[in-house]
Parts: sequence; C-alpha cells; structure tokens
Amino acid sequence: FESDVCVGSGLIDMYAKCGNLEEARKVFDELPNPDVVSWSAMIAGYALQGYGLPALELFQTMQQEGIEPDRVVFLSILKACGSIGAIEQGRLIHNQISQRGLESDVAVGNTL
Repeated sequence: FESDVCVGSGLIDMYAKCGNLEEARKVFDELPNPDVVSWSAMIAGYALQGYGLPALELFQTMQQEGIEPDRVVFLSILKACGSIGAIEQGRLIHNQISQRGLESDVAVGNTL
C-alpha cells in the first residue's frame, strides 16, 4: 500500500477516524509521495481527535514541501486552530483563504 497513495490516504482516514493517530501517522510517513489528499486526511485526523498543534505543524510542513492546500485542508486546519485557540494562526490562514478566493465557498465561509 505504501506505493498506492489512494489506498494509503484511505488507510490514514480510517485509522484517524477510529482514533488510532499513531497508525495513521505511520502510514502517512511511509507514503513515498503523499498528495494533497494524504496530507488532508492526516491533518483532518489530528483536528478530529483534538490535536490542533500537530495539525498546524503538519500544515506548515505541507506548505514547505510545496503542496498547495485545498478547501478540505483549509476546513480541517481552521477546526484545528479553533480547538486550541490559535487565533493568530487562524488569521494567517484566513488571509491565505482570501488570497485564493475561497471565502465564497459555503463550507469554508461557514467555518470562518
């Protein structure tokens, strides 16, 4: 599964939703070239389980790796910011959302 990013992303999502973030992260770390879906699944998993700081750290790493966040990533990272009261990071992310014109997206707009 390590070479199949779709299967790997599905496993990350499943493990994270079941609360097994350690196994989800293990699968993520074993993917040779995670795509935005893989990053999103791991960030969402952290946010879902209330681990806002690891979600923010992974979000920063994702961007450093040159992966552009999509609306799903933004939804998850905003939830992570809210869960830990990271207002300043939330403002920075809000600016990124505005720059990409995603404020008009209903789901993103409601999360803001």
